[in-house]
Amino acid sequence: MDGELVVIGASWGGLRALNVILPGLPEGFPAAVVIAQHRRPDSPRDTMTSLLQKDCRLPVIEVEDKQAIEAGRVYLAPPDYHLLVEEGYFSLSIDELVQYARPSVDVLFESAADAYGNRVIAVVLTGLNEDGSGGIARVKEAGGRVIVQHPGSAEKADMPQAAIATGLADRVVALGDIAPALTELTMQPAEEIKP
Repeated sequence: MDGELVVIGASWGGLRALNVILPGLPEGFPAAVVIAQHRRPDSPRDTMTSLLQKDCRLPVIEVEDKQAIEAGRVYLAPPDYHLLVEEGYFSLSIDELVQYARPSVDVLFESAADAYGNRVIAVVLTGLNEDGSGGIARVKEAGGRVIVQHPGSAEKADMPQAAIATGLADRVVALGDIAPALTELTMQPAEEIKP
C-alpha cells in the first residue's frame, strides 16, 4: 500500500470537470486516483469510463469488488454502488444512499482516510448537495489534505461551497489549477507542503 491516494468527489457538472483534470495528470502519476461521481443507477457501465479515458494518459477503470489499488491508475465507482477503500484494495457496497447518492463522496473519503491516513488527498468538485463536506473532516483528522474547486469555476457551486464552509480546505483553486496542484502535492512528502 505504498504511495498516496487521490480521492475525488463530484456531482452535477462532474464529467466536464474531470475531463479538465484527468488530461492534466502526467504519465507515471505517482498516486492512484479514485472517483465517486454521482450518476443515475441505470447509467451504462462503460460510457463514463470511455468518456474519461478519451484524453487521459492514465488507464481509467470502473472498479470491481476486491480490486487491488495501483498507483498511476484512475478508478471510477460503478453506478449504484458505494466505493470503499480497504488496505490495498477496493470493496463495493449497496448500503443505503448517503446524501441521496450511491456512490457517496463521504463514504469514499471516510474509508480512504481510515485506510491511507495522511497519504490521502481529497478533492471536492462541482455538485448540487453537500456530499464530501463530512468526508473531508475525516481526511483532515487523519492528517490528509483537501483541495476544493473554486465555486466560481464550478457548474454547480453547492458542493464546493459546503466544503469551503467547513474551514478544512487546504487549497481552493480554479478548475484548471487542480491537476497541477495534485501533481505538486504527490511529488513531495506531506510535511514539505505549504497550504
